[in-house]
Amino acid sequence: QVQLVESGGGLVQAGDSLRLSCAASGGTFSSQCMAWFRQGQRKERELVTTISSGGNTHYTEFVKGRHTISRDNDKNTVYLQMNSLKPEDTAVYYCAAARGSFCTRSTADYVSWGQGIQVTVSS
Repeated sequence: QVQLVESGGGLVQAGDSLRLSCAASGGTFSSQCMAWFRQGQRKERELVTTISSGGNTHYTEFVKGRHTISRDNDKNTVYLQMNSLKPEDTAVYYCAAARGSFCTRSTADYVSWGQGIQVTVSS
């Protein structure tokens, strides 16, 4: 299975931007759907965005127009560019790899997870 390591989180102010990176090793990164999930304090883990092996993207309503997911298969890395950050974006963000090229919303369909990285947005 692919191993995933996130980087790029931190503390920012509302309206600022951050770019998260997720470096993959092992597995078959280029043929797998990749996703970003997040989990706020006392909340369930929720899908933020996905990108298929072919580059098709999906965004949940609460980030659409603000965040952008991308992938570089040569570098085995997926990115999440987060703009116009809001305090409600505060969460631990997780990178995840699906079993195959097809993207779903369910955490059960993702077989590899990063350790998570904290993003805190102050008002």
